Amino acid sequence: MLNLDIDFHIMKTTLTYTLSIFFLAALFVITCSQKKIKMTDQTPLKNYKLAMAQMMVQAGKPEANLARATERIGEAAAKGAKIVILPEIMDLGWTDPSAKTMAYEIPDGKTCRRLRDAAVKNNIYVCAGIVEKDKDKTYNAAVIIDPSGKVILTHRKLNELDIAHDLYDQGDKLNVVHTPLGTLGLYICADATAQGNVLSNSLGYMGADIILSPCAWAVPPDFDNNVTPYGNTWKNVYQPVSERFDLWVVGVSNVGKIEAGPWKGWNCIGSSLVYAPGGKEVLQAPFGEKADTIIYVDISLRDRPARGTKWESHWNK
Repeated sequence: MLNLDIDFHIMKTTLTYTLSIFFLAALFVITCSQKKIKMTDQTPLKNYKLAMAQMMVQAGKPEANLARATERIGEAAAKGAKIVILPEIMDLGWTDPSAKTMAYEIPDGKTCRRLRDAAVKNNIYVCAGIVEKDKDKTYNAAVIIDPSGKVILTHRKLNELDIAHDLYDQGDKLNVVHTPLGTLGLYICADATAQGNVLSNSLGYMGADIILSPCAWAVPPDFDNNVTPYGNTWKNVYQPVSERFDLWVVGVSNVGKIEAGPWKGWNCIGSSLVYAPGGKEVLQAPFGEKADTIIYVDISLRDRPARGTKWESHWNK
């Protein structure tokens, strides 16, 4: 009987030891797998899907707008997009006076935190226009957030329309950020129309593969799109820089009514726009106050054909 007890004890100990080794091995494999996935996420991508969230923005209703934005971010990720672009001031609506009382800091303010959390949850890059509060200043700003939730680029609008000067302070920087999705340039709406295409050209010289532009394109209530199709203002500035620097330009506008300010009663009408390298128009999204939609674009990056003074010889070929 004693020998049987000893044998059973030995078997039990051996089994426990074996299971422990198996558990540790499995844990090691899982850990390595996670590390591999993390490394893969940083691998440069030449081809990927981009989502354009042409969403409804309700003036002065940040909770409704952020709920809609997080829904669009989730939808974009579920469809396989690596980055989603949201409109200009998608939290409060362009020129809405709530900017003075309902704006928060970047990156840790309430609005930006919601977008950062959504980027992490859905493992996706997010570009969005929001109002930024910085001490006594209020900015028409935009951010690019990576899948870890880090704000990797912030822009403050430079070429703001004069009717909005009483709401938003002057921006003072322009930049790009290097990511696995290419070198991303960032500006906001009318920045594209700066005299001589100076801001667009600057992003081209900085090496941008794609210029991302959160927008709020609006028309008077009596505007007839059948008589005067909307979009030439933007096509006339997107096309030249796309051709000149062989890069992508993506402008994403919201839809919905402007409820306050000099353009009260005007309609934001979407018509979001994409140009591919070589100055080729890829698509224009639906027009209209209620044209809330999400559109996908297959991005294919090219190697930059020139840099610095080499651009001159490239253009003269």
